[in-house]
Amino acid sequence: MNIKLFATTIVGILGIINYGHACTGITLRARDNSLVVARTVDWHGDEMNNMYVIAPRGHTQKSLTPDGKMNGHEFTSVYGYVGIAVQTPDFVIDGTNEAGLSAGLFYFPDYGEYPKYDANRRENSIADFELVAWMLSRFSTIEQIQDAIQYITVTNIDPSASTVHWRITDATGRQVILEFIDGNAHFYESTVGAISNSPGYPWHITNLNNYINLHPGTLDPKKVGNLTLHSFGSDSGMLGLPGDFTPPSRFVRAALLSNYSIPQKTGYESAMKAFHILNNLDVPLGVEFDSGRATNNMPSATQWTIATDLGNKIIYYHTMYNRTIRSIDMKEIDFANVQFQYAPLDTVKVQTIIPIKVK
Repeated sequence: MNIKLFATTIVGILGIINYGHACTGITLRARDNSLVVARTVDWHGDEMNNMYVIAPRGHTQKSLTPDGKMNGHEFTSVYGYVGIAVQTPDFVIDGTNEAGLSAGLFYFPDYGEYPKYDANRRENSIADFELVAWMLSRFSTIEQIQDAIQYITVTNIDPSASTVHWRITDATGRQVILEFIDGNAHFYESTVGAISNSPGYPWHITNLNNYINLHPGTLDPKKVGNLTLHSFGSDSGMLGLPGDFTPPSRFVRAALLSNYSIPQKTGYESAMKAFHILNNLDVPLGVEFDSGRATNNMPSATQWTIATDLGNKIIYYHTMYNRTIRSIDMKEIDFANVQFQYAPLDTVKVQTIIPIKVK
């Protein structure tokens, strides 16, 4: 990375990590046992430099540190991977490697704390925004990550910035949430396949008890005195489902809507279902600002949405500019020989429209 690009990248990254994301993730399993992990990436500060990244085996990356230099931990890919990155191709937010390991980071303000950065151990330090690339490069299972995490120090580039947490899924179907609390790594088994932001994962699971009354379907009529009450329409079993955009409410919607959805036959069908479910988690630009105080006019705060069919190793995505779904088939990539490359998610930032010709 040249000096000019490095300086520009640092400015962009600091802007992102000091604003934060409002991302939401879900997990679906198809009837053919294919597993799909999907999520939104939301950021309202400005348009991010969003790109897909293809990394071959043997690709080497050296992490940024709070010193403002690329003088942290150096790691070389054992596995090739495909990911989506922001600002710089080193900052992969979500991706999957050729062994079927998937990882993604989510904003986690106020509740996490990384180990204290020690410049004398910078060769073992990895920036939080580079941990996904490290995991995808080096490991095929969650157990391997759990063993290796104790030998590195996760840090953020700006010590005053928020922490993040991670969702990790491997080819066995196991999924965990990684959070750093009081400087220590905690791996929580993902029991409902959902993730959002703060507070911590155990709190969100406990909070689901507040919604024990919600269920699919329509409520039967009920007598109150001499009056018979009827549902105004179908789906009244979900009356009270929180509809705001706070992380607790998004977590509840993600958990219930994904777990109550009808299992699809294939991974492809599950990925398409995931996009429909995540439509309920999109953040429309403007709700994060006081009225009349929005700083930009992007199409959405949900800048891109990704659904990965881990069984078939196909990544699907659409963006705020173009909701036409695009795909990357990892089976068609020769990770032993492909060149490291990256490209914008949108070649043209315009929604694809297909006119209907009436005869």
